[in-house]
Amino acid sequence: MAILVDASSRILIQGITGATGRSFAGRMVENRSGLVGGVTPGRGGQVVAGVPVFDTVDEAVARTAATHSLIVVPPAGVLDAVMEAADAGIRLAVVYTEGAPVWDTLRARAYAHSRGMMLCGPNSAGIASPGKANLSDLNDANLAPGSIGIVSRSGTLTYEVILELRRRGLGTSTVVCLGGDPIVGLHYGPVLEGFDADPETEAVVLIGEIGGGMETDAVPLIRRMRKPVVGYIAGWSAPPAKKMGHAGAIVQDRTESAEAKTGVLTEAGVRTARLLLDVAPMVEDVAGARRRPVLP
Repeated sequence: MAILVDASSRILIQGITGATGRSFAGRMVENRSGLVGGVTPGRGGQVVAGVPVFDTVDEAVARTAATHSLIVVPPAGVLDAVMEAADAGIRLAVVYTEGAPVWDTLRARAYAHSRGMMLCGPNSAGIASPGKANLSDLNDANLAPGSIGIVSRSGTLTYEVILELRRRGLGTSTVVCLGGDPIVGLHYGPVLEGFDADPETEAVVLIGEIGGGMETDAVPLIRRMRKPVVGYIAGWSAPPAKKMGHAGAIVQDRTESAEAKTGVLTEAGVRTARLLLDVAPMVEDVAGARRRPVLP
């Protein structure tokens, strides 16, 4: 099984006629990742990578029965894109766009919640269930189906963990990148709950970073989980009050440091790694995972 996206997901790309949208569309069609159409206002009737383009999400849903959307519009268009997707009945939208105005993100998150739509991002690398559906910038060639769930704030660190797991013959059930902006829609909690309930997920990797309280907010749920969790918090050498890469990766007080978050997770029963390269060996120790061929 998988969580959030699977083989039944029918995916739209909002912003499909832009350079980023076209890149995603070509790869998704090539890998049969569930793409059924795209949306760009004023471009209805065009075709990109063999799938139809519509003027509105409402029309696209009516014509394709789409259930999920990948949003790759410019930052100023994120709020309208999220609201349009929610109004059209999309179940889950992933906002790949980085740099959306914070106030727009707050409004988008509230609007999505009011319409019953799950919102992942902004600044999310996306969500992928290998071999089933891929709404992310993760390369399908590097993904392998398996029994390890990954939830992360960082796309780059996620890529590294996936590679190290594959070198040990371990694949993933679903990979969820929450997004690196200060305000995002989806947090760790619902994802961890999904993994804990998924019979095909044997262990979970939680990748966090300095700044904010998302990781510590997940501790009460982690304490109740039946499945083992391996954690890593990036930013051990980060100086206070200095943004490190993501807009949300900034230590405002001591509780937001890598050391503090690692301590809280460890107390909750998470096996925590000080080095990113230690994550995969720890997963190997805690999971009786079904293995695939090891990468060279």
